Amino acid sequence: MVKVIASSLRKGNVVDVDGRLYVVLTAQNFHPGKGTPVTQVDMRRIADGVKVSERWKTTEQVERAFVEDNNHTFLYADGEGYHFMNPESYDQLTMSPDDIGDAAAYLSEGMSVVLSIHEGVAIAIELPRQVTLEITETEPVVKGQTASSSYKPAMLSNGLRTMVPPHIDAGTRVVILTEDGSYVERAKD
Repeated sequence: MVKVIASSLRKGNVVDVDGRLYVVLTAQNFHPGKGTPVTQVDMRRIADGVKVSERWKTTEQVERAFVEDNNHTFLYADGEGYHFMNPESYDQLTMSPDDIGDAAAYLSEGMSVVLSIHEGVAIAIELPRQVTLEITETEPVVKGQTASSSYKPAMLSNGLRTMVPPHIDAGTRVVILTEDGSYVERAKD
C-alpha cells in the first residue's frame, strides 16, 4: 500500500479505505473561497459493487492499493462478461458488466485498453482517450450554416447521443472523447 494525498486521486485508481478496496469513479477538487479545499470522490466497492461518496481534505493521506496496469486487447462480450487478452502473455481475463460500467458503449473488437489488475482479478478499465465513431442519424445540414456555437443532437454508431456542429451529417466519422462523450473533431481517415 502507498499513501498519496487525496487531491492526486484520479478515475480508475484503487484505494484502500478501512481494509476494503474501492475503485475511483470520479474525483473532483473543490477550492472554496473560505475554508479548506476538499476532494470529493465517488467510488465503487470492488467486493460487492456498492457505490460510496467520500470527502477528504485535499492534503489528507489516502492509501492506494497496489494494482498492475497492463495493456489488454478487447476480444468480445458474451453472457459471462467482457473478455480481454494480454497481447504479450496471451492470458485472458473476464470483467463483469458492472465492473465495465459506462465504458461498455465505447468497446470495439481489437481495441487496446489498460486493465487494472489486483491479485489476478481485473478491477478497473481505462479506455483510450478518444475513439472514432460514425454518426448514424442527425438533423440535415442547413446550407450556409457555419460552425458557430450552436450544436445539434446526433446519434452515434455505439447507440450514445452527443452534440455535433451543424455542418456534420449522418454517415460522417467523428472523434469522441471517451471521458464524457463529447465531440472533438471530424475524423481524418
